[in-house]
Order: sequence, then C-alpha cells, then structure tokens
Amino acid sequence: MRQAKGAAVDVVGLTKVFGEGETRVEALRGIDMTIAPGEFVAVMGASGSGKSTLLHVIGGLEPPTDGDVRIDGRSLRELNDDELTVLRRRRIGFVFQAFNLLQVLTAAENVALPLVIDGVAESEAHARARAALDRVALADRSAHLPGELSGGEQQRVAIARAVVTNPVLLLVDEPTGNLDSRTGEKVMALLRSLADDHGQTVLMVTHDAGDAAMADRLARLRDGVVADEQSLPAGRDAHELLGEDLS
Repeated sequence: MRQAKGAAVDVVGLTKVFGEGETRVEALRGIDMTIAPGEFVAVMGASGSGKSTLLHVIGGLEPPTDGDVRIDGRSLRELNDDELTVLRRRRIGFVFQAFNLLQVLTAAENVALPLVIDGVAESEAHARARAALDRVALADRSAHLPGELSGGEQQRVAIARAVVTNPVLLLVDEPTGNLDSRTGEKVMALLRSLADDHGQTVLMVTHDAGDAAMADRLARLRDGVVADEQSLPAGRDAHELLGEDLS
C-alpha cells in the first residue's frame, strides 16, 4: 500500500435515508471512513447492509441525507449538479458487475468515450485509450467489438475505460460477479496491480471473500454501519483469515 499525505477519500458521518414514515429505511447510519491514496479497500456485508448504497453515495450517484464525502479534498455537498458531473467524469472511475459497454463501439472506442465526452481531441483520446488497454493487456483486442470478447476481456475493457481519465478514486461493484472463478482471479490480480504499480486508490464492494482478500483493508457493514475493520496481510494468509465468512 502506498502512503501519502492527505486522504484520497474522507467519509464523515454519512447517512442515507430512503422513504418516509412506515417506508423509511436508514440504509447508511453515520459512517466514517478514510482511504489513503493508493490504498485498496474492500467492503463486505450481507444483502441490505448498505454496501452498494455506500458506493453510490461516495461516487456522487446518490446524494447523502446527512454527512459528507470529500474526494481529493473536495466536498461533494458543496458542488452543484454541473460540478458534480465533471468530478464524476474526471476524478472517479466506475466498474460494475455488468460491463456496461456499448455494443456498437470497439474496445478502443468504448475506452476513449469518457475522454471524447469531456472534450478531449479525438486523436489524443484514442492514444490514451490504447495506452489504457495496454495497461490491462488488451492492446491486441482494441479493434474488437464487445460481442467478440470474452467476459473477462469485457471486464478488463471496462476497467481500462474507468482508469483512462486517471481518476483519484476507482469504485468497483462486484467485479467478478459475472465471471467464472479463474477469470475472476485474473481481474482481481489486475485491480491489485493498479494499486501496487500505479498507485490507484480502489474502493470495492463484494460478497466474495476471495476477492476481498486481495485488498489492503476490509470494512464489514452491518445494518448501515461499519461493524468492524481490519488490515489484511498479503496473499494466502488473507484468504485463510477471511475464509467464507460473509457476515
């Protein structure tokens, strides 16, 4: 794990409530969390524990009911809608269980799309897309459509698209959920290398203990609060420590 002054992410007193009256649900209840630059943090919890909501609020996809999130020192609550859109586009990368690739675009075009939308010149956007695909070992597949790629390759394209903007934070939601175990291991090794070799800050939610074992630190959510946190040793010891405990 890289250490650096200042936090990549600060979460302070984060609360998220859905509904009112009898339908009121407190999805998050006063969560505090700090993630250092280059740190890989995994969040686990049972269904309904609030882990996906936490990811969505940190990513600016859902507004908090109370509390705050700071990305690279910038408070999300202080941003207007346009500023929040720009922050998401430039400073936060998203990787989801569903690859969310546009089927009519090649791998390179999918990766370049966030840059093109942001006004980057097409030639520069495609050069950066090729470099990002090279980083995930897919340079030789750049001209292929998603339908011509395996599930693992599509997820690696999605990761390349997420990091092509050099984001402060990479948010990852169940990245191996649609993959077989061997392919999933390769995707997790790639995410680990992004933190180790490129200093990428990663926050991942997962139900898979094997995936969580790849992180530097594990936070367990229960009923919208952080029930406990632990630093994880590298490699096999982490797998043995976590086992199959998903509580």
